[in-house]
Amino acid sequence: MYWHELTIHTTEQAIEMVSNFLHEAGAGGVAIEESGTLNKERDTTYGKLYDLPLNDIPEGQAVIQGYFADGSDLSAIEVDIKERIELLKSFQIDPGTAAMSWRRLHEDDWANAWKQYFKPVRVSERLTIKPSWEDYTPETEAEQIIELDPGMAFGTGTHPTTSLCLRTLEAVIQGGEDVIDVGTGSGVLAIGACKLGARHVLAIDLDPVAVQSARENVQLNGLDSSVTVREGDLLNVIKTSETQQATELGVQLPIKVVVANILAEIITLFVDDVYEALQPDGVYITSGIIIKKEHVVEEALQASGFTIEEKHYEGDWVAIVARKRS
Repeated sequence: MYWHELTIHTTEQAIEMVSNFLHEAGAGGVAIEESGTLNKERDTTYGKLYDLPLNDIPEGQAVIQGYFADGSDLSAIEVDIKERIELLKSFQIDPGTAAMSWRRLHEDDWANAWKQYFKPVRVSERLTIKPSWEDYTPETEAEQIIELDPGMAFGTGTHPTTSLCLRTLEAVIQGGEDVIDVGTGSGVLAIGACKLGARHVLAIDLDPVAVQSARENVQLNGLDSSVTVREGDLLNVIKTSETQQATELGVQLPIKVVVANILAEIITLFVDDVYEALQPDGVYITSGIIIKKEHVVEEALQASGFTIEEKHYEGDWVAIVARKRS
């Protein structure tokens, strides 16, 4: 089978948004390459290895490829994505040149090529993300392994926003908590929460492809009885009756912890719903927030009644820990 590869030259700041545009335009996969210069700051706190070859992508820039099936309307796809990228400027997000180019290639040329760059990565003191096709032996008894097979449609779980969430979950979860993971994607945060001692996690996502991916990864980690994956949004969960909560969702509202690794613009839309879902003194961990949008999310959280307890930074990204006032 042949595919059409759309290459977009953009900025690291716009990676999340441009990747989402490609997915929504029907891409069967998305590949991202950031700057590989020697000047790029690398976080080696937990023994991360950066074995990607150096490239000539300028500092702060990125190259994103989206893969579309043969027969797709390439012109319409390009026009749609260009218009959406142009709108990013109104949100003070610099997409760079956003130069685009196409090429046609066989699926064997890309379907598995990205796997050579996904290696086991220690993301926190206790958590290591391991691709399902790689062998890895834990270094300590306390180290927990998250088996992940994201496919081409999701990240490997090593993006700064995901790492920030996992490290924050490690500090927050004491054991026995019910957790909701909003916008679960590949399910990596839900799996991580269980590995850290959560009693049960409800992982929800509006994207049916994400729901399927999360279910497969939950099964891969042997956590079918500890993680419930559902298609939908948080408001639907809140409206679910108490009887259904225990039998269908696996968690009982109000709960102790909510985590969301989603774009800042989306986070602000359901802050009140999170507040309602949490028990008094409950914790909301949110990331996917670029530093330029930090104040927007912080103001929305405070307006809903949350108290900002901590902020954690990595590169251009921030994770915010907010607590519901008791």
